[in-house]
Amino acid sequence: MIEDQRPLAVVTGASSGIGYELAKLAAEDGYDLVIAADEPSIVEAQAGLEQNGTRVEALQVDLSTTQGVDQLLELIGDRSVDALMANAGRGLGHGFLDQDWDQARLVIDTNITGTVYLIQNLARAMRERDRGKILITGSIAGLMPGSFQAVYNGTKAFLDSFSWALRNELKETGITVSCLMPGPTDTEFFERADMLDTKVGADPRKADPADVAKVGYRAMLKGEGDVVAGFKNKLQAAAAAVTPQNVLAEQHRKMAEPGSGAS
Repeated sequence: MIEDQRPLAVVTGASSGIGYELAKLAAEDGYDLVIAADEPSIVEAQAGLEQNGTRVEALQVDLSTTQGVDQLLELIGDRSVDALMANAGRGLGHGFLDQDWDQARLVIDTNITGTVYLIQNLARAMRERDRGKILITGSIAGLMPGSFQAVYNGTKAFLDSFSWALRNELKETGITVSCLMPGPTDTEFFERADMLDTKVGADPRKADPADVAKVGYRAMLKGEGDVVAGFKNKLQAAAAAVTPQNVLAEQHRKMAEPGSGAS
């Protein structure tokens, strides 16, 4: 029965990058894990996290669908979730009118629909127990119009706003909601989003996902509302608050326009 006394953390998008590093931190902190992603490499992630007595259950599933999220909820069952790190997300480059609609819809459904459906289900159970921690991976991209990344930035704007709204709704409870807002990070994101030829995709100075995860994980443990990872990103976030939207859109264009990485 001692095993059952370990806290449980659920981490989505945990096959690599920030999600894997978040799961690793939770494992090191004594949590058992339920991890999920739509990539087969979630099995490799499970093997890498199973150490020092950590129990890890992994599920390869499409979290953009209600059915996929239901599969994850079924795996969790009636166990108490102490920490939910909703990190699953997709990106998509190129101009909106040039994007394949099914791919754009997948970004919206993964980043928004599946994420908030999972949060609603697990947060309701947290509210019944009056305890729990939620970390949502938003982005500083949500603070600016995303020229040539319009759908992605729009989904992150939603998540950034949603996290603060939910946090306020739960302020009289024992549940905290935190939003991690990273900038460009050295993950598979830019390859999957077909953005390797952009200025931001080609930039070798991206943040280390392990460092970004530490910032977010610590914020979650402290119950902080949001946290921007990296000093440069903090400056960018502050500037975005006072810069006209048309200027921000033009700045983003220079970073994300296809072929900008060659200039």
